[in-house]
Amino acid sequence: MGAEQWLRFVARVAVLGAGVGIASLAGCALNQNLAGPVRIAPSPPAADARPDANLAKQGKKLFDRTPKYASPYVGNQLSCGNCHIDSGKAGYAAPMIGVAALFPLFSQRAGRQITLQDRIDECFVRSEAGRPLPPESSQMQALVAYIQSLSMNRDHGRPYAKRGLVKLPALKGNPDRGRIVYRQCALCHGSDGAGMPPVIPPLWGQGSFNDGAGMNQPAKMAAYVYTNMPQGSPGALTAQQAYDVAAFIHQQPRPKFNPVYARF
Repeated sequence: MGAEQWLRFVARVAVLGAGVGIASLAGCALNQNLAGPVRIAPSPPAADARPDANLAKQGKKLFDRTPKYASPYVGNQLSCGNCHIDSGKAGYAAPMIGVAALFPLFSQRAGRQITLQDRIDECFVRSEAGRPLPPESSQMQALVAYIQSLSMNRDHGRPYAKRGLVKLPALKGNPDRGRIVYRQCALCHGSDGAGMPPVIPPLWGQGSFNDGAGMNQPAKMAAYVYTNMPQGSPGALTAQQAYDVAAFIHQQPRPKFNPVYARF
């Protein structure tokens, strides 16, 4: 939705009058838990707005070392950059390039239209097993500025060619075979999956993503592994091997998703 469309949308909401909230109509409400008030995410910036360079620089630091710079909101040992490789710039590793201009958009998981801030919070409560960032917080502002900076000088709304994850055929993973494949992974991530944070992320245990994270879905992990792992020779595994090792990792213990944040 462009800036002009957004303004027309807000105007229509105002006409509807009392009793109808922007949060329910726009799908942009944050922190709507029973313990606190509904807070509305800021309106999206103009499509051609250039983020503050210093704020974007802070956002990159936070992106790469999230537990260090956003510790009150992180519940494990993972940083954004552990999954979004090369500070969110690596193709087929869920890159951030061109993403900011795509919001707001409809989220199948949330069942509503979400903002970029909502999507960031999804990662915090799922992949980082923590809690949402307050929309007015310096951490949220810095992350949004950094992600916006990766979208500059691109056609707004045009998907990056290597956006998301690579498409693999639908295969069935075998965790017993995956245990054997994992021996290659264990060279970095350890036989116990604990990794070496902050450089090598843990793949299971309390330091890893929770069971509500996208990476806990074997098909998504397989697509990620197929393109990006092993680090020394990415692409060395077959699609079947990627599914097998994803099935093995999926069987390992990890934190439980907090249902209080089910709206994300």
